[in-house]
Amino acid sequence: QVQLVESGGGLVQPGGSLRLSCAASGFPFSSYSMRWYRQAPVKERELVGSISSTGGSTNYADYVKGRFTISRNNGANTVYLQMNSLKPEDTAVYYCNVYYGLSNYWGQGTQVTVSS
Repeated sequence: QVQLVESGGGLVQPGGSLRLSCAASGFPFSSYSMRWYRQAPVKERELVGSISSTGGSTNYADYVKGRFTISRNNGANTVYLQMNSLKPEDTAVYYCNVYYGLSNYWGQGTQVTVSS
């Protein structure tokens, strides 16, 4: 079955960087676009960005554009989220997502806390 496992979250100071990973299995990873979402306390889950199946195209929400970068390694079935210049408002649980076989799949999420 489809599995998505995020890792790499933690506590970081404002202005710092983190790199999240999402290891995928159970579907033909290299054929599917992947997305990163985040959900802050008492807020709805929101889209951070997406990457095409080949990695040749990426899109980002305005609030992370220029600071976050999504990439993928199809040989390793892994998608990444590089986060730079982190702000306290980036604090959230970050999830990777794939829409496959008419269903949405989510990982368990990884907590990112930006605080001094």
